[in-house]
Amino acid sequence: MRTSRSSLRVRLTALLTGAAMTGAALTGALAGTAHAADAPLRDLAAAKGKVMGTAVTGSKLTGTYGEIAAREFNALTPGNAMKWGSVEPTRGTFDWAEADQIVDFAEASGQQVRGHTLVWHSQNPSWLTNGTWTPAQLSGLMNDHIALEVGRYKGRLATWDVVNEPFNEDGTYRQTLWYNGLGADYIAQALTAARAADPAAKLYINDYNVEGVNAKSTALYNLVKSLKERGVPIDGVGLQAHLILGQVPSTLQQNIQRFADLGVDVAITELDIRMQLPSDSTKLTRQAADYKAVMAACVAVARCVGVTVWGFTDSDSWIPSTFPGQGAATPYDENYAPKPAYAAIAEALGGTTTPPTGACTATYSVSSQWNTGFTGQVRIACSGAALSSWKVGWTFGAGQQVTQAWNATCAQTGSAVSCSNASYNGTVPDGGSVTFGFNGSWSGSNPVPVVTLG
Repeated sequence: MRTSRSSLRVRLTALLTGAAMTGAALTGALAGTAHAADAPLRDLAAAKGKVMGTAVTGSKLTGTYGEIAAREFNALTPGNAMKWGSVEPTRGTFDWAEADQIVDFAEASGQQVRGHTLVWHSQNPSWLTNGTWTPAQLSGLMNDHIALEVGRYKGRLATWDVVNEPFNEDGTYRQTLWYNGLGADYIAQALTAARAADPAAKLYINDYNVEGVNAKSTALYNLVKSLKERGVPIDGVGLQAHLILGQVPSTLQQNIQRFADLGVDVAITELDIRMQLPSDSTKLTRQAADYKAVMAACVAVARCVGVTVWGFTDSDSWIPSTFPGQGAATPYDENYAPKPAYAAIAEALGGTTTPPTGACTATYSVSSQWNTGFTGQVRIACSGAALSSWKVGWTFGAGQQVTQAWNATCAQTGSAVSCSNASYNGTVPDGGSVTFGFNGSWSGSNPVPVVTLG
């Protein structure tokens, strides 16, 4: 899926000065807001007794994607692999391959798994949704599906989203196959069946737009209260938190607390914060503040067990295909470079962000020089980090002028020069580099400038 390429904002100040030099190098470590934390997010979360999770796609759990998923998170949610339409596309024919792959990966990485989801109105197989069922048949189908799927992973999954998205925005029950066929008590029935299939797993009801206090969250609150009073097994409430930039509900912590006061756990289950594309530094800074606010609200409530981001990288996000023109919703960009949101999550969990030495470097050099002109180049290289776009700026100290550039777009105003990546070389992967060159004019002296990347 496509998302915009957001800049990793970094700054380099060089201490070298001097006269004209052939091959003179100007190199330094890039420092900024989007470096890895001093400890993985999972360790910071564990220190506070919280879960830091992410949704994943099983086929991608290799290479950099797999390394980040294992290093940074202590819980995984299958994005699609455990939904009914995925595991039983044809009645009686099952495909557990991706679900098994995710569970195996999590166990090898010391992670929990959150099962998602058992009873939902969406992503059901066509044989189920197109069928004509009596209430007894529908009840049997639901019970059998829960017994089979939960039973398959009995003792291996920490949590299940048993019922997903039961309410409309006004707090009425959503008209679904389940509600229309079985009535509101399909929820209690599903929870009871899940408890029978795995008594140790925590059972949740999960919904969206219930993060703040509103009609929908109040309907969910009243349902949970009723279920508890009736003795129906219910362990927690999932607040999905698919949020829009700048719109974190002011009543988020209050809402989390009122569910906790019912005697159930609360989890932020599908956090992402989308923005209108393209992203820029102002939007990314706002996004970081929003992520920090959500994390802080969870940290502040003892029974908020943790936060799961709905994909950790923009390359694995559902947002662009569902909300055209929007995206950049996750803590990592599409090239696995952490954004300011990553640092904000770490800070909310009590960590700090310390730039790793030498993660990305820029080298300015003069390759040749003659009476009135010179040829220079800048090489940007990364090791232990990555860039999805770049911009280089410097101020000449002796009236030099850039006359021509290649592999970059350069502009000069007075003594200030700004060069940004071309359309084809914005990405600098971990372990990779890009170089651009330029011709310039000089007179008298050609001192090395102080360079800024950002």
